[in-house]
Amino acid sequence: MNDSDEGAGRAARSKRADARRNQETLLDAAAAVFVASGVEAPVRDIAAKAGVGVGTIYRHFPTRADLIIAVYRHQVEACAEAGPALLASSATPHAALGQWIDLFVDFLVTKHGLAAVLQSDNAGFETLHAYFLDRLVPVCTQLLDAAVDSGEIRSDVEAIQLMRGVGNLCIGAEHNPHYDARRLVELLIAGLRLPPG
Repeated sequence: MNDSDEGAGRAARSKRADARRNQETLLDAAAAVFVASGVEAPVRDIAAKAGVGVGTIYRHFPTRADLIIAVYRHQVEACAEAGPALLASSATPHAALGQWIDLFVDFLVTKHGLAAVLQSDNAGFETLHAYFLDRLVPVCTQLLDAAVDSGEIRSDVEAIQLMRGVGNLCIGAEHNPHYDARRLVELLIAGLRLPPG
C-alpha cells in the first residue's frame, strides 16, 4: 500500500467518523426537543437545536417515524453504554444505579408517543421493544448486582421489575404539571437501600 492509499483510507475513516458525530448531534437534539415538547414537535425546532437546516434532517430521516425510531435506538445505546461507565466513575454502586435510573427516566419521557407513531407497524414496535429489553435489562441487572454485592440495597428486586416500576411511575407525567415522576422514582430508588447496621 502506498502513501496515497493510506491517506485516502484515513480520510474515508475520518469522514465516516464525522458523519457519525453529525448524526449523533442530530439525534441528541431530537431527543432533547422530544423531552421538552413531545414527539410531535416541529422538525424546524429539532433543526434549530442541532444547528442544521430542516432539509438535513429529512435527508437523514425521511419520515417522522424514521427519526423517532433512530432517537429511540440512539437513546437505548446511550443508556446501555452509560451503565458500566457510571459503575466505574460513581462513588458507590447505589449512586451509579440512581444516576442510571435518571437517564432511563429521560429515555422513557422521550419514548412517550412512540406507540402512536408506530401504530401502523406493530411488528416494528415489537422489534424495538425486544431490542430495548435485550440491551437494557442486562445493564440494570449489572447495576443492581453491584449495589447488592456492596451491601447497599436489598437483594429481592429484579431488573425487569424495577424497570417496569419506573416506567409505570413515568406514565402520564407529561400531561400533569403537578405530577413529579422523577421525585417518585427517586423515592423508589431510595427505598431499595438497606438500613445501616
